[in-house]
Amino acid sequence: MRADDKNRKFSGLSKVQLKALKRILPLDALLLTPQEKLIYGSDAGGRFAMPWAVVRPQTVDQVQRIMHWAEQERIPIIPRARATNVVSACVPHMGGIVMSCLKMNRILSVDQRDFTAHVQPGVITYELQQAVRGKNLFYPPDPASLRVCTIGGNISTNAGGMHAVKYGVTGDYVLGLEVVLPGGELIRTGGRVHKNVVGYDLTSLLVGAEGTLGVIVGAWLKLLPLPSFSATILACFAEEAQAIAAVDKIFAAGMLPAAFEFMPAEVLSCLSGYTKMPWPESAGAALIIQVDGTEAKVEQDISFVSSQLAHALHLENARQNEQEHIWELRRLINPASFRLGPDKCSDDVCVPRSRILEAVEGIRGIACEYSLPVLVFGHVGDGNLHVNFMYDGSIKGMKNQVSRCRRETLRLVLELDGSISGEHGVGLSKKPFLTSQPGPGVLRLMRGIKKVFDPHNILNPGML
Repeated sequence: MRADDKNRKFSGLSKVQLKALKRILPLDALLLTPQEKLIYGSDAGGRFAMPWAVVRPQTVDQVQRIMHWAEQERIPIIPRARATNVVSACVPHMGGIVMSCLKMNRILSVDQRDFTAHVQPGVITYELQQAVRGKNLFYPPDPASLRVCTIGGNISTNAGGMHAVKYGVTGDYVLGLEVVLPGGELIRTGGRVHKNVVGYDLTSLLVGAEGTLGVIVGAWLKLLPLPSFSATILACFAEEAQAIAAVDKIFAAGMLPAAFEFMPAEVLSCLSGYTKMPWPESAGAALIIQVDGTEAKVEQDISFVSSQLAHALHLENARQNEQEHIWELRRLINPASFRLGPDKCSDDVCVPRSRILEAVEGIRGIACEYSLPVLVFGHVGDGNLHVNFMYDGSIKGMKNQVSRCRRETLRLVLELDGSISGEHGVGLSKKPFLTSQPGPGVLRLMRGIKKVFDPHNILNPGML
């Protein structure tokens, strides 16, 4: 910042800097009042910091000009879209300007022969899925917030979802990116081709970077043929160990479901108290299994999977449009959880599939020590578990107690050779654990990479 501007600040920006921003952007693309900026200071992670300003570019040229100016002025830029992440990954906690990419929301092309889509970062994930579905194509990544989250945010956190067990996560579908670097340079990594091994894989480096290396302004995404048929099976068991044994049997037999969800005892109990459920009171765990493909193959898979569920107390299956009532059970976990407390501390962790039951029992034991209700559930097919500690934040000392409980849970996950994040990212929430995973040596290399892309640390500073 220039010396003569130091004493003329407006929410962290000088009058000269504000005039420069106004020259770059139309008036409706620049938000300056506290009322306008308020919602841009937080995300689904719950932390808050008021941004100095909010910019809402509509063109790549505007993003380039903002980044060129920000680099010169050393102004922090925090990219964001719908801010559905739960780890506080786009909170301007060190000050700066929030850059909302929601006005860059066009599907630029969908190619049925190349099986690709070219999109801007503000495109809603569900809207892309529906657009390509109309061309008999399939974009598989399906984070829980897919009806509101954006492709740019999905790429920045390498979002997963329930179909990751068969189809993979967002990064598996990113063929190339258009990215604006600090200073305003526009680079292109990859493109429409499905194979590309020229030089370092910068595309994969930018995926999951949480907006710390560049601003994504475009993406080429891989598409698949749309499966013509699907079916879902709900199986309930007396014991959790029986459910996990069934998972092992299905995988051991060479079966790869499209989605594979696990709901242990506390989850079933919570759901049963929320609305009428199809399983008997003695049920202690449930699996939801989806298969897809041709109709003949799906019918064959249903028969096979059902044969592996001999110990189930309750078994039902549904095809095509009749599956919704089963998946609704999975979606009801979030609203039902608030029966156990008005506040929630959410985590997503990943453990080796062979240690899922060990993780569930260990997390349950930690929660019991702190007298906290906990719900552990999730994507059993890839070991990705969601951990929800429920509590009342108005009780004195409760938030500190939850924090201690959470720290012990993440330590347990690392002891089980797991990861402190499977699909939600790191953000501010899990940053303290980066010294344990990935560790000092890898962190040193990551800092070096950050320095190359962002030498003055203006992009989402303080993250990762």
